[in-house]
Amino acid sequence: MTAAARFPRRRTPSPAAGPQAGFRARPDLDALTGLRSGKPSFYPEYRVGLERLTRVILALDRISAALVRTMEGSEALVRAVADAAADHLSADWLIFGLVEGELPDAAPRHVVLGPDGVEWSDLHLVPDRVRRHVELLQAGTGGDSSHDPETHDPETQRRHLHVPIRLNGRTVGGFVAWTPPDREIDDTDHSVLRILAGQTASALQNCALLDRAERLHARTAAQAEDLRSRNDELTRAQQALGAARQREVLDNERHRIARELHDSVTQYALSAGMHIELCRSEVADPRLLEHLDTAKDLTRRAVEQLRSAIYALNDDDHGGKDLPSMLRQLSTVHMPDELRVEVTIGGTPVPLGHEHEQSLFRIAGEALFNTAMHASASRAVVRLAYTGGRVRLSVSDDGGASPEQIRRTMRAAAVRGPSGEHRGLVNMDARAREMGGTLRFRRSRIGGLQVQVDVPLGTPGEEPS
Repeated sequence: MTAAARFPRRRTPSPAAGPQAGFRARPDLDALTGLRSGKPSFYPEYRVGLERLTRVILALDRISAALVRTMEGSEALVRAVADAAADHLSADWLIFGLVEGELPDAAPRHVVLGPDGVEWSDLHLVPDRVRRHVELLQAGTGGDSSHDPETHDPETQRRHLHVPIRLNGRTVGGFVAWTPPDREIDDTDHSVLRILAGQTASALQNCALLDRAERLHARTAAQAEDLRSRNDELTRAQQALGAARQREVLDNERHRIARELHDSVTQYALSAGMHIELCRSEVADPRLLEHLDTAKDLTRRAVEQLRSAIYALNDDDHGGKDLPSMLRQLSTVHMPDELRVEVTIGGTPVPLGHEHEQSLFRIAGEALFNTAMHASASRAVVRLAYTGGRVRLSVSDDGGASPEQIRRTMRAAAVRGPSGEHRGLVNMDARAREMGGTLRFRRSRIGGLQVQVDVPLGTPGEEPS
């Protein structure tokens, strides 16, 4: 078989042959591009289409870059869209304007860009035709070319553009532009500007909504802060009212107890003293007289202590005095004649909370009461010392009490639970613990017992004074 027989020549169909004649025709350039390669105008048309496509892509890119300025506010957005329109048209003059009364939150209300994209803020310096168009835009007629004050002959239309900005069917503004002599306005420019105008209207509305939302949020945040502050004030007022009611109840109860002590126990003690005095006048036995003298002295001391307790119960606030002043006053009120009390203050006094000062005052009063009643002491020293983050109260005497015996007594009283016996020691320890402090008993330097309380300043939960 010859080569010709093995490899037959491909037949080329004649121009008149149909598409099924012979072998299938190869796709040609016009099928791929949509343009007939045989036309002499193919390449110029291709270049024009390519340039137009490139302009559209660049214009849409500028529009996108301008519209993302929405979050920066209407001012940044307005200037960005004006720059995008002027840049796309290579405009000699471009006006962006909003109709009076429309989109009231948007600013600025107009932007005029001259040659080289320079903004002209003074309308008296721009050409008359530009100023008239700004006025027409603000009046609501300048976005429509039918209201153009210039004659729209074909030459004018080649370089002059009106595009209205519409929102919800009404005109809210518009673009007006003039291009240089070598830059004609075509259908692509109209399409790009219409897209820009439509997106600008939506973006300006979004700006207004965002601005209102931010103002509302700020106002809501301010109201929330005001409510929080008022709630804090109300809480503090409720706490103060609760504390005042509690103090009122305690004051009433103290005054009731003081009245009962004065009207009953004190009177009984005074009556017992008078009966002892009557007995002394009728007894001649020296030993019995000695016992009666002792009983009379004990009765006198009991009356003094009752009066001291009544005074303390009736004068709880001490006229608003501070702790050092209250301690000095305590040392001079209803103390036995044979007990000499000294008060010393060390360091710089720091105001404590009311409850803390009252608790320390009560501890000092209880310690002095024990000294007067049980220690057979002739001297007592009350010292209040303020040192670095704590306050120390100590009551020392020269009596015969033993620190070890006092500690055993207090432990035994705590184990037995509430009772009338040794409640003073238990109460002192409880007050110290409530303040976050400690209570200790030790030998004093003047020979007897020392009661010492250490309380930290700024105890958690303490009310500042």
